Amino acid sequence: MLDNKDSQSIWLNKLKSKEPIFWLNPKLDNRLSPEVTKKEIEEASQRLLRFAPYIQKVFPETQESNGMIESPLLSIEPMKDYLSSTEKITLRGKLFLKCDNMLPISGSIKARGGIYEVLYLAEKLALAKGLLQLTDDYAKLAEKKFRDFFSGYSITVGSTGNLGLSIGIMGAKLGFRVSVHMSADARQWKKNLLRQHGAQVVEYAGDYQQAVDGGRKKSENNPNDFFIDDENSMTLFLGYATAARRVEQQLKEQKIVIDSSHPLFLYLPCGVGGAPGGITYGFKEIFGEHVHCIFAEPIQVPSMLLGVLTGKHHRISVQDIGLDGKTAADGLAVGRPSKLVGRIVGNLVDAFYTCSDDDLYELVNQLYQIQDIFVEPSAAAGFPGVYLAHKSQEYMNRFTKKSLDNGTHIVWATGGNMVPQAEREKYLKI
Repeated sequence: MLDNKDSQSIWLNKLKSKEPIFWLNPKLDNRLSPEVTKKEIEEASQRLLRFAPYIQKVFPETQESNGMIESPLLSIEPMKDYLSSTEKITLRGKLFLKCDNMLPISGSIKARGGIYEVLYLAEKLALAKGLLQLTDDYAKLAEKKFRDFFSGYSITVGSTGNLGLSIGIMGAKLGFRVSVHMSADARQWKKNLLRQHGAQVVEYAGDYQQAVDGGRKKSENNPNDFFIDDENSMTLFLGYATAARRVEQQLKEQKIVIDSSHPLFLYLPCGVGGAPGGITYGFKEIFGEHVHCIFAEPIQVPSMLLGVLTGKHHRISVQDIGLDGKTAADGLAVGRPSKLVGRIVGNLVDAFYTCSDDDLYELVNQLYQIQDIFVEPSAAAGFPGVYLAHKSQEYMNRFTKKSLDNGTHIVWATGGNMVPQAEREKYLKI
């Protein structure tokens, strides 16, 4: 039997060779960290409810949802049939798509964390100034006096694109001066859109890390500038964690039970780790060992996998093992994982896997043709996990046949709604 060191060496060599892999996490123990409490997640949920009247007022697209930033949970059985046929394997249970590609305001999963952190900051400042009370109707935040007040403060963030969009759009709407530092792999249309919404975009010739470092340096000597740190923000994390309570309700509405006989599987695309990490924690807090979270990464950028595998977390990057960190999945093009997330959820993730850009492009096309749903390449990364999990006999042996037949699989689609038509046509080979 291989010891841990030999096993780690084998998996590292597979990562270096850019071989797609499915790695079962030996550190899984489902123990929740004392660093995050149920009370904090509840407080985050309540804060979003307080802001709902404001969101509804300034973003008309949220009228139907009463100011809540939420997406549908859709059954996609035709896509399940396609994956079963293509991979020549019987996929058990039901398959759903969590359509964060359709989220209002910024069209990606980053709306959950990024927008939440901006709202958290706005509330904190307005309460401290005496302009706002917790019992107020937050629709009043749309008044000019609040925009004038917030214009005395600035927000800075480093981003490959989608986090910058969520923070830039919401921050500018409230009146903050927003500066988004963007890496070379960020899409031009995202930069253009941010500028249209009034945010400043600072472009870098380097990668995500350079953009983050540049933003942090710009912010650190200005007491009125708030740096939103995607690598180490508990506030972002809590914003993502609230998603679990929303999905819990959606599952109830569809009469889907989650327990030992009806397991839930989540397939989560992973970049720096904040969004999938927060979502994982939120689901584990509710469903415990009955939810099984699996993280997806590109073969060139398996940053979270590498951090958990080696135990080094943010102290190691994909460049350290000879990978260039370049991928068509720009939202996942993050070479070094979060300092915060690996420590908190590294023991809550069942498995990690890697997939190629070619597979992502093909899945983008198939999802559009079969279900008429468009997603970005990074948002399609959850699909291979469904069949890779089924192909892993070692993993399937953890469950009874009956529980697998009763299982619910959710692929989390992380972005795509705001992609311009010309860009969509490039992805769809039209």
